[in-house]
Amino acid sequence: MLVESEHLKQLPAAEPSGREQIVRAVLDEIRPNLKRDGGDCELLEIDGNKIMVRLTGACVFCKLASATLEGIQARLVERLGEFVRLIPVAGAAKPRH
Repeated sequence: MLVESEHLKQLPAAEPSGREQIVRAVLDEIRPNLKRDGGDCELLEIDGNKIMVRLTGACVFCKLASATLEGIQARLVERLGEFVRLIPVAGAAKPRH
């Protein structure tokens, strides 16, 4: 799992694709609601139809986290016009320097 986690931390440094921009826009739309409750969601990786995210803050232990993820996935499917699978990845957030 450590190797996989290290891989997940690395998003391409290049200009984000149109698809990635849509995913980030959807996350930005729901972010105020998450932050109001003390949480957040960060994009880790997009791999084909799999979108890996990490819930942080209060979202980590929230009983409604699965409902939140389902709502985000539904919005992504709607905006992208294709089926995608939102995959929550557990673990501590990356330290900020």
